[in-house]
Amino acid sequence: MLFLWYPKCTTCQKAKRFLDERGVSYDPRHIKEENPTADELRTWWQASGLPLKRFFNTSGLQYKALGLKDKLPAMSEEEQLELLASDGMLVKRPILVGDGFVLAAFRQGEWEEALK
Repeated sequence: MLFLWYPKCTTCQKAKRFLDERGVSYDPRHIKEENPTADELRTWWQASGLPLKRFFNTSGLQYKALGLKDKLPAMSEEEQLELLASDGMLVKRPILVGDGFVLAAFRQGEWEEALK
């Protein structure tokens, strides 16, 4: 599994602790130092079944500074994916990519279900 996270994020720390306590094997990836590519994001978004907006870190400083709340509705999906790929801090985190699932944001119940 691939675990995308930002080590200073407390939610990411909780998710990492959750995985570690359950002995889950994963490859960690620092989302800011190694941004997801547009192709990766497209694949994960399609596999997740979630709306693309759920991949944006809507509470992040960068999201707010760019005024994306008002801009996203007018952007194409391709433009949104390119924007997400341009800065890892725009991407909702943590993301867990496993065999047959993609989880964006840490919701313990969803993660427990996916890892069964």
